[in-house]
Amino acid sequence: MNPGKKKGLGRGLSALFGDTTREEKKPATSQSNTAAISDLSRNPYQPRQNFKEEKLEELANSIRKNGIIQPIAVRLKKSEKGKYEIVAGERRWLAAQRAGLHEIPVTVLDLSDAESLEVAIVENIQRDDLNPVEEARGYKRLNDEFKYDHESISRLMSKSRSHISNTLRLLTLPKDVISMLEEGTLTSGQARPLIGISNASSIAEEIVSKNYSARKVEYLIRNKKNKTENKTIDSNILKAQEKIQRALGLKVSISNKKNNSGKVVIEYKDLEQFDLISDLLTKN
Repeated sequence: MNPGKKKGLGRGLSALFGDTTREEKKPATSQSNTAAISDLSRNPYQPRQNFKEEKLEELANSIRKNGIIQPIAVRLKKSEKGKYEIVAGERRWLAAQRAGLHEIPVTVLDLSDAESLEVAIVENIQRDDLNPVEEARGYKRLNDEFKYDHESISRLMSKSRSHISNTLRLLTLPKDVISMLEEGTLTSGQARPLIGISNASSIAEEIVSKNYSARKVEYLIRNKKNKTENKTIDSNILKAQEKIQRALGLKVSISNKKNNSGKVVIEYKDLEQFDLISDLLTKN
C-alpha cells in the first residue's frame, strides 16, 4: 500500500482520536449517527490489549459530566448486519459502558481490513501513555506492514524524522534493556546512548542503580568510547598523528576504522591558524 495514495487517512486521523479528557470538553462541530453500545465490538486489529484502570475511570467520569463529544470511528461488520466494529475509540467505548450510557455517537467509515489495522496502529501510537517501546513497535509495524518510510511516519505522526529514527533504534537494544524501558525504570533519554554499545546491559543496570540523568549517561558513554579508542589506536597511526602535529604546530587527531577508512581532524584557535591550514592544503 502506497502511503502517498491513502484515502486521506494520514491528515484526518487526529479527528478520530478524541479519547482524552481534554478533547471530551471540546464542542461538537458536526452531526453524527448514534449506535447502541451493544451493537459495537472491539477491533480485532487493535494492537493494545490492556487499558489502565485509572485512565478509564477518569474518562468515564468526564463522560458522565460532558457526554461523548467526539464520535467513535466504526465500520460495518461484514458478518453481522447492523453491527459495527470499532476502528478508533475503543477506550471511549469502554468508558461509556462504565458511565452507564446505552447509545454513543459514531462515524461510519468505509475501510478495508488493512486500512482498519493501519488506523488502529496509529491511534495506539498517538496515545499519551505509551512507553517508548510500544511507540517504537507501532512505528515498526507502519514500516513493515504498510511500507511507510521514516519521513512518511514523521508526517503522519507530526513528529520529527529524527524522533522516529531514534525511537525505532531503541528496538536494537538488548532484551533486558528493552524490558527496563517497558517497565519505566529506564527512560528513552537514558537508553538512547546505549545503542550499539557491547556492554549496554551492565551499563543500564549502573544507570538505574545510581539514578544517572540522560546527560550524565551521554557523558559516561562518550568517555568510555574515547578511552576505548585511545587504547586501540594503531601505533603507526599514532606516529603519523604526532608527526603531522609537529609539522603544523597544531592539534591533530586521526581516527582509523577496521577497513582503513577514517578521518583526520586539524584544530585551529583563530583565523590566522585557519589561513595557515588553508595555504598548506591548497599549495601547488
